[in-house]
Amino acid sequence: MKNVVIIGTGTMAAGIAAGFISQGVPIAILGRNTEKSAACVKKAIALSKKIGISGANADKNDVELEANQNHGAISSWHDWDQSQWIIETVSEDMHLKRKIFEDLDTKVPAHIPIGSNSSGFPISRIANGLKTANRMLGAHYFMPAEVVPLVEIVLGEKTDIRYAEQVCSLYRHIQKKPVLVKKDIPGFLANRIQHALMREALSLVEAGIATPEDIDDAVRYSFGFRYAAVGPMTQKEISGWDGMANAAKEIYPSLSNITTLPSKLKHLMDSGKTGMKAGEGFRKWTPAEIQKTTESYSRRLKAAFDVLNIQ
Repeated sequence: MKNVVIIGTGTMAAGIAAGFISQGVPIAILGRNTEKSAACVKKAIALSKKIGISGANADKNDVELEANQNHGAISSWHDWDQSQWIIETVSEDMHLKRKIFEDLDTKVPAHIPIGSNSSGFPISRIANGLKTANRMLGAHYFMPAEVVPLVEIVLGEKTDIRYAEQVCSLYRHIQKKPVLVKKDIPGFLANRIQHALMREALSLVEAGIATPEDIDDAVRYSFGFRYAAVGPMTQKEISGWDGMANAAKEIYPSLSNITTLPSKLKHLMDSGKTGMKAGEGFRKWTPAEIQKTTESYSRRLKAAFDVLNIQ
């Protein structure tokens, strides 16, 4: 089986690689040097064992699993023809991404699709002016990449949809859930929906209508609870669009349409209160609380994953 090449050696690269390793698809991780790429392979294997390895690799030890993977420095890699899919996961730096794609444009055989995991830069800009832009597309994961099933496959202005369909098929093979975004718009699909919700939530906090804690509970224990079973479109198919439409007449005119951050959030950011990593966001976090919450978050994600797989 031809391998999947992951360019980058950070957290996302390891998570993405783990998803392929867990389903028996060999990977090659390329970084600035072989030491970093080798370390990333080890991390990916550890993550793949954590989420569960299926098939012929299930009983293999770390040494045997490593023997099936490749790694190296991107500057000296030559085995591009042994790949079925190449995905870039480097830091959000347009100049760097453009440089990598310009290099791949000339080195990778033209029939092999190339993707970017960028969450902010459109693939049309990254691939602009490149000879083989027709096989370049967005491939946006969500953290933790080894657990969250969704991968957004985004068509650029010149992407041939056949490559997108080929990549979607590969992701379905490794038990991921690909969605096809047919136009290269800001935020793609999931982040647009997520930010629409967050804009309204932050506006409610700004107006003093609800606390962050009450908003969390309102989402988790109402429609968020239902969304683990079905998505919003199907849920309304079940409950009826007429009820939704009648409510919309009252609600839509009062929804937030702000285009800048609310002052409360801006004040937090200016004060360095960016959340757990800073020890404080809308509330203070002790090291013990951070550990407890992150461990609970991981357990709940695993439980949600199991729920999604119920037929």
